[in-house]
Amino acid sequence: MRLKLKTILDDLKFRGMAEVLDRELDRAQVEGLAQEDVLYHLLSEESRYRAERTMAYRIRQAKLPREWALESFPFDQQPGVDRARIYSLATLDFIKRAQNVVFIGTPGEGKTGLATGLARKALLDGYRVRFYNAQDMLDDLFASLVDRSTSRILKSMASFDLLIIDELGYLSLKPEQVNAFFKLTEMRYGNKATIITTNLDYEEWYQLFKCKPLVDALLDRLRHHCITIKMDGPSLRTPQHSHRIGSAEKGEDHD
Repeated sequence: MRLKLKTILDDLKFRGMAEVLDRELDRAQVEGLAQEDVLYHLLSEESRYRAERTMAYRIRQAKLPREWALESFPFDQQPGVDRARIYSLATLDFIKRAQNVVFIGTPGEGKTGLATGLARKALLDGYRVRFYNAQDMLDDLFASLVDRSTSRILKSMASFDLLIIDELGYLSLKPEQVNAFFKLTEMRYGNKATIITTNLDYEEWYQLFKCKPLVDALLDRLRHHCITIKMDGPSLRTPQHSHRIGSAEKGEDHD
């Protein structure tokens, strides 16, 4: 009978229940559990198994650069960051309200670490998240022009509950990439939350995108529902601040 049960569970892809079937049935015999209790324990294991698999998939899909967490961010070493304000963001209300968050600061201050920490919170809360390096994302969009897959890729990017665009700086941009970036922000405007990390103040975006009407429209949409955090502190990459976010490993960049 156990073999028959395992065969059925395999056919149904109830792998969580299959893994614990023998254990739970042996336990039921020893403890004299009711059939309802056995079924409850089996279904609970299946639910746990599926939740863990779903979380693992979301984490892989997010492509976070490192396992950083807000709990291990060195706030004591970074006076340029308001801890209370960051933990206010960690409630994730900005995602529910489809607000944007823009971290502005010089390299090394921890912008990427904070963005990644918020992304990890969102993943644990069940949101779909995707992390992109800005140049890589724009290069992928430009390459998609060849096989005309740009619309499909933009639609996919626009669907994530939280999109992180990291290191928006003085990039090498073609007009097609600028247009694609504007289209993406337009698609997400008022619908989904976006986090951008950049070393450029808003006024410098005109120099980056080199199209004043487009930047005017871009900033109008981006800043309408936006929380801007300007960081002004030391670089965490210096020897005295060589503290790895979220790991005991040393010598990693924080931005």
